[in-house]
Amino acid sequence: MKLISIIFAVVLWFLVVIADNPKETRTFSNIPVTLTNVELLEKENKVYEVVDNSDRVRVTVEVPRSDLDKLRSSDIVAEADMSKLTAVNTIAISFYVMNDDVNVSNITGNRDAVHLNVEDRVSKWKLIEYHLQGDVAENYMVAGVTLDQTRIEVSGAQSAVEKIDHALVEFDVTGATTTQSANVEIKLCDAEGNILDLPNVTKSADHTVMAVQVLAVKEVPIELNPTGIPAEGYLATGEMSCEPPTIMIAGTASTLASISKISVPQDQLDITDAEESFVSSINIKNYLPANVRLADSSFNGKVTATVYVEPRAERILTIPEENISLSQLPEGFDWEFDEESEPCRLKISGLNAVISEVQESELFGTIDISEWMEEERITTLKPGAYKVPVAVEVPENMDVEEEAWIQIIITEVKEDEV
Repeated sequence: MKLISIIFAVVLWFLVVIADNPKETRTFSNIPVTLTNVELLEKENKVYEVVDNSDRVRVTVEVPRSDLDKLRSSDIVAEADMSKLTAVNTIAISFYVMNDDVNVSNITGNRDAVHLNVEDRVSKWKLIEYHLQGDVAENYMVAGVTLDQTRIEVSGAQSAVEKIDHALVEFDVTGATTTQSANVEIKLCDAEGNILDLPNVTKSADHTVMAVQVLAVKEVPIELNPTGIPAEGYLATGEMSCEPPTIMIAGTASTLASISKISVPQDQLDITDAEESFVSSINIKNYLPANVRLADSSFNGKVTATVYVEPRAERILTIPEENISLSQLPEGFDWEFDEESEPCRLKISGLNAVISEVQESELFGTIDISEWMEEERITTLKPGAYKVPVAVEVPENMDVEEEAWIQIIITEVKEDEV
């Protein structure tokens, strides 16, 4: 009887529940609040930002127990009408269920309003800067960077836009040996270069094409090619200098392979009639081969070329008698130096550094009697004192200003002396 009573009670309770269909509640979390009529703010050139995630709510719905299984979170609607924005930037939230099969007794949310931050919309143009990451290959350089666009327009709340100092694109050139290009993302940065996350700020473009020109570099000397003759009494020393003596050039690797120097044309270094060292400022850019440029952007291309010119120096040398020989003396005659005559002297000229190195003891002279007689039209040599020329061999790079002469005595050899 007890068991029958328990079963009867359960069945009776079940029948009562079915008959009464009591109400129960169900709570749904993270329901988005839909903002309507947002175009009203746009017409006033204003923008908004939801504060404290107030557009996400927790909704509790009371329905008959029989409808609980029919209710889904997608049926819950939370709306806030922008036309009802208050002076303190709040909008009341209304809740309802979009399911005709569910009989809603009551619906409430954990908050009754969306809180907004409303500001004026502003637009500004910002420069796009670039940053290269990594280093190109050894003996290569970045010769230039180009962007499809150099400015970008940003729009959004005034407080957000004012944080933006510039836009930034980045490109990795590690190990590059040729020109690189890619479609790169445009990021927004503050004055310190920090990347900003501003989801409510719009950009006129999200990407731009960036090209990085990469060229080979090479150090080459500058070759000077002077022309002309200095003024009378002056000589070119043969020395030249250029400051800087070498330059760094850039171009494709194949172009630079055939370049070993940069030559300055002769017409840029004309020392004709110069009475002092010739100094010229030359723009070396004018003499670079085609498709070659200077590698150092801070160098303006001006080099200073100097061709050294100095006055002609003179020196009188004494030829030792023991270094003088005589040839072609007719048979039957002998000779000797005239001890009362002046020594044999030779006047030379040239660069001081050259003639100052000449040692008198290393100079040798020759007297050619036959040649002298022919020049003097002497057909028969007679004994006596004669002033004759001495042919002296002098080192190169100097001139003989006055020939050497010496007085000799010609004597006839008697038969008994032979």
